[in-house]
Amino acid sequence: MVLNPQKSSAHNVLVGKRIPHPASTKFNENDSLSPAKRLKTHESTEIDDFSRDVLDEEVGVLTTKRYRERGEIPDSEEEAGSDDDDDNLAKSQPTELESALPPVKTDKEAIQEYEAMRAADSNPETLNSRLDKRSWSKGKSSIYVDAFNLALETVLEDEGHLFDEKESELFNQWRSLKYEAQYLYVRLFLRKTATWHRISKLGYYGDISNLSAVVDILQSTRSLPESTAPAQVNPGELNPPEGTELESKFTFVDSSKDTISTLEEASSLLNLEELKGIAKEAKVQGKNKFELLRALRNMSRRQSGLGWVGLKRSDSEQTNVSESVRGEDTPESEDDGISNNNRDKHFVKKIMVSTGPCIRLSSATLKLFERVHLVFYRSTEWTEKSLTTIILSRISRRNFPGYIVSRSANIFTSRSDLLEFEAALRTQFRVDNILEMNGNPGREGLEKVLGIFEQIYPRWKILLKEEQQRKEDLVYESGEGAYLRRFSPAWVYTRIVHKGAYVLGRFKMHEREHETLSELLKQHLFHAARRGAWYQRKALLEEHYMSAISPPPGVSDTEQQKRYWRRISLQTCEEGLQDNDCHTIYHYDLQKRIKKIEKNIKIPKREQHDFDHVLLAKPIEVTVEGIQIKKNYLPTLKRRTSAQHPPEEKQRSTKTIWVDEAEGGGECSVEAMCLSHYRSQGFKGYHAEGGIIRTLFAYLFYDILFLYIPNVFQTAYQTCPLDLHTDAFFPSRASEINHRLIEIANGDAASIIRTVHTREHEKGTCIIGLIWDFELSDLLEIVECFDGAALATMCKVMAEEYRVRGGGIPDLFLWDKGRGEVRFVEVKSENDRLSDTQRLWIHVLTGAGVRVELCNAVAREVRVVDV
Repeated sequence: MVLNPQKSSAHNVLVGKRIPHPASTKFNENDSLSPAKRLKTHESTEIDDFSRDVLDEEVGVLTTKRYRERGEIPDSEEEAGSDDDDDNLAKSQPTELESALPPVKTDKEAIQEYEAMRAADSNPETLNSRLDKRSWSKGKSSIYVDAFNLALETVLEDEGHLFDEKESELFNQWRSLKYEAQYLYVRLFLRKTATWHRISKLGYYGDISNLSAVVDILQSTRSLPESTAPAQVNPGELNPPEGTELESKFTFVDSSKDTISTLEEASSLLNLEELKGIAKEAKVQGKNKFELLRALRNMSRRQSGLGWVGLKRSDSEQTNVSESVRGEDTPESEDDGISNNNRDKHFVKKIMVSTGPCIRLSSATLKLFERVHLVFYRSTEWTEKSLTTIILSRISRRNFPGYIVSRSANIFTSRSDLLEFEAALRTQFRVDNILEMNGNPGREGLEKVLGIFEQIYPRWKILLKEEQQRKEDLVYESGEGAYLRRFSPAWVYTRIVHKGAYVLGRFKMHEREHETLSELLKQHLFHAARRGAWYQRKALLEEHYMSAISPPPGVSDTEQQKRYWRRISLQTCEEGLQDNDCHTIYHYDLQKRIKKIEKNIKIPKREQHDFDHVLLAKPIEVTVEGIQIKKNYLPTLKRRTSAQHPPEEKQRSTKTIWVDEAEGGGECSVEAMCLSHYRSQGFKGYHAEGGIIRTLFAYLFYDILFLYIPNVFQTAYQTCPLDLHTDAFFPSRASEINHRLIEIANGDAASIIRTVHTREHEKGTCIIGLIWDFELSDLLEIVECFDGAALATMCKVMAEEYRVRGGGIPDLFLWDKGRGEVRFVEVKSENDRLSDTQRLWIHVLTGAGVRVELCNAVAREVRVVDV
């Protein structure tokens, strides 16, 4: 909603419109409405308070006393624990390529719409011709198969040296498959690949004429030649996971008839109703599917046939019938399985009769195609959206910025590097699974992580030396390697070493932890975004622990020893503030520690650091009164009620409802109600939640976003470089970015915006974060009201960590041309509380000299409405 106290204008097209966050920001619009998810707690494993004083660099959480009081460890990076299933995870964590591509419709209707645009003639077409003509024929071609094959052919053409003889022959076998077989495989590849699928429920009959015949083709056993590639052993794992390496024979899919033999696998195929039937026969109970499965499996392991309950076959009424069917000479073990040592066979047979034949993607073949997609997408994650977005972007009628497409063919220099990178990812997953995904790891879990850390640490040191001596001189010097570093095993090992340092702190191995942090800070190639956290932790250890662990030689006095190490801690903080790779968000904590140490060791006032010019003020709190509406949800008549089961009240939304007194008395959000308050004070503005900042950043950094940097533009259909959402973006363009920040601080923002608007607005060029709906006159007024240094500070924060800092910006953006003032307002109602990213943005804005208000919405009247 726009605030304009005088008259309507062109920018009023956005009245009442909430500017959405782009998917690339990964910002949950309900974050400010619902309580933040509590962090996991950990049991005591000799943990000291200071071991918890770590920084979550991905969400910008400066941990404070509240974490230590609650005994909580903040999650790190995007791997923070989540209970969402794979599909939801894919939606919340788009790949870097997805983030760079424009938002396109990827639902079923969109796919059908594009596949309907097939060519009029029936001449055979190549993959590229279908892409160019936007033509698909039902039952003969599909956008899914074309996208899959596009990835495969691109990789084999440019990076075929990464695959051995076995794998190359498998790709030839794939090419020889009929279209329908390829179609079924690709559709299963895009689903949950580790699960079994009932053939009767696949439902691809529109594209597959004979499903059984296609399944037989994929299940047929095929031969492979011997490989001349040497065997490889990687640190962290002695051997690849079982079943992931190609043997002399392979199939594209596994058959349930030949593979499923355990109750655990078979029971996973059942839906809830079928499971209830099996559970009733087995006489086990549970409240949900998970409990029923657990009870069934426990019973099967515990119960030893009918003899376990004191029954013999002679006691059964069906003895004669069974014997007549089986015959006297038939071993009892060959009957229906009821008399076996356990009852697994009986239930497995019963389940498989119920489900019918099932198929699952063969693990070795699946892992090979996943490796192809890792190389193609330059990402370890992909979804159905990943596979189709690149083609949908290509055939959609959109305008994209002009830039040089550069796809490097040397992302992995050898097959050995690729396999080690894969193994490193598996090891990283094991570490994350212990520390982040299963609650409290306990001592046993921490010891496992420590063991992994010890295994990979020597290899990490070797790779660091190689990177610094060879690749830095030959590749990184020209800027080519900054983004590709993410695909080095050393990148993954660095993250594992970071996690290992945390575990060392949990076990109070502070000397080793300090040594590890020092090694992490010596290198500047990997995980630059974490450097602030490493400086903070290292300074903390030096301030509180190192004096007792490693006292300076020749000093026996305890206080002198502490003073010595506190000076070193002070020096560490100073180095952090001077480190260009230490992001702005960490400066406040380092400055605070410097002030504390200087006071503690009694440095003269004239020699102390003065950070008054960057002190972070708290937001100014204001109160806005209004009329709140509370809805009383009545029970529905259809719901059964009883004394034992009273009607459940409908789940209330945490979003409060208010009366918009200035706009006719209708219902509105709390933000709209507060906008009316500021309108009366003469402000204009938007409820954009960062839309203005992202738009200004896109305007001001347009030419820097699309500057030629090798490897970051893999397609001609990107809205941003692939490294924008990584910590490689800033250092790769440091000179250009710093020059632009100076221009903005000197007041040149308006001219930059005019230039970009004149060139790109008419075409509606797709640029990440840029919303063309904002009027040029409004944007020019905003930058005129903005202090140049403050605008430059915000742009720097966005350039350093675009992915994380895209969210958490205050709800309302306001400006008053007459006063020459801009103002941010975070609206808070009774159900709201500030998130950590919101607190960070408030710190950044206030530190830059921008007025930020925390607007508390208070109800002077509450109207209850029955619904």
